[in-house]
Amino acid sequence: MTQSVVVQVGQCGNQVGCRFWDLALREHAHVNKKGLYDEALSSFFRNVDSRKSDGGACGIGGRIQHLKARAVLVDMEEGVVNEILQGPLREVFDSTQLLTDVSGSGNNWAVGHMTYGSAYREQIVDKLRKAVEHCDCLQCFFLIHSMGGGEKVLDSNLLEEEFPEVCRIVTSIYPSAEDDVITSPYNSVLAMRELTEHADCVLPIENQSLVDIVDKIKRMSHSGKPGLVIKRDSTIISGQGGLSGAEKPFDAMNNIVANLLLNITSSARFEGSLNMDLNEIAMNLVPFPRLHYLVPSLTPLYTLADVSVPTRRLDQMFSDAFSKDHQLIRADPKHSLYLACALMVRGNAQVSDLRRNIERLKPSLPFVSWNQEGWKTGLCSVPPVGHSHSLLALANNTCVKPTFMELRDRFTKLYRKKAHLHHYLQVEGMEQSFFSEATNSLSSLIEEYHHLDATKGRLMPDAPRLSIAR
Repeated sequence: MTQSVVVQVGQCGNQVGCRFWDLALREHAHVNKKGLYDEALSSFFRNVDSRKSDGGACGIGGRIQHLKARAVLVDMEEGVVNEILQGPLREVFDSTQLLTDVSGSGNNWAVGHMTYGSAYREQIVDKLRKAVEHCDCLQCFFLIHSMGGGEKVLDSNLLEEEFPEVCRIVTSIYPSAEDDVITSPYNSVLAMRELTEHADCVLPIENQSLVDIVDKIKRMSHSGKPGLVIKRDSTIISGQGGLSGAEKPFDAMNNIVANLLLNITSSARFEGSLNMDLNEIAMNLVPFPRLHYLVPSLTPLYTLADVSVPTRRLDQMFSDAFSKDHQLIRADPKHSLYLACALMVRGNAQVSDLRRNIERLKPSLPFVSWNQEGWKTGLCSVPPVGHSHSLLALANNTCVKPTFMELRDRFTKLYRKKAHLHHYLQVEGMEQSFFSEATNSLSSLIEEYHHLDATKGRLMPDAPRLSIAR
């Protein structure tokens, strides 16, 4: 069994991470009835015996003593991390996993990346190495962060430099156009360059899509229709039955992202007839190194809120996964071009169910001509708590292009006026060339998607064949 380390950066990364650990513990508690430390738990948790002087780990098959998350928490403002340490999850972390400061980066990428990144680099690397040393077979880093803030003290570049052989999957929360951080376009475009150059896979998630999904679930719960009631022990109303205590702002949105992480890691944590190795995601879905942005969609969305509705038929769930209402960015993948797609099903499903639905949906999904069979599938036998099935789709699809174009437009509006630029340029080590290089990188990425879009609907001509003289 392999292990993964979750790296939570900034306020957003730590709030989402907190929800992930809360829900993961609930999921394992539902399955693990004997209280034994098994391989499923070992993938993301250590079992520590505090009675041992060295706090030594307990092996597979022994009783659960104290579970510690395989995680590193970084935040240059200590508020969120302190809340975690004072809350019900405090026993899941210890001081060797945490790195905080008090002043924060002031929503300034240059302060986070240049100032704090330089000052804390050795400490960050030390904490990462300690986490890695506790793993028998490290498979993946999961980095969780927001794009709009300035907390870029740790990024995929550092992970690549220090652990070049370990897969880096990044969950990035993109700000909405109405974001209250006026410099978020600068921060996002500067961070995009790091992601494009140094991550293996990026799961882009838009704040506005999360808001729309939560609003949709709330409307369902207040519609008065039979069965459309949010249950008390709900993953979206976290303060009413979850581990995390009183409900906090953004918990509902963060739970959606946490459920995405639960599903993508399910094959690493549980048995299945067709387990998908995390390394296989990049291997199968990323045909070109820079085009590694995978659009996630979840179904049923009711899973996110534990809404008591009649069970969705499995076939309907496959159809939902490709509709725009279930995407975690505002996009319609059916009207764009697929480079590849992964389907991860949890629950009692068969390989034949996957094959049947792929064949049913293929005619309506435009795949690039040279990868018409670009599907990767996984089956995990353990469904989400309280549900019979769930489905996560990860689409390498050109539908991300409008999101990136909109971000570039918002960047350009600020940069053309040189608005707020001085806040960045006064930071030691920051140069104006960083902005031009970042926007050039983003424009190049958009152009690559544009060229692929232009091939939609027509077959790429075969390479000319050599004529053989007779």
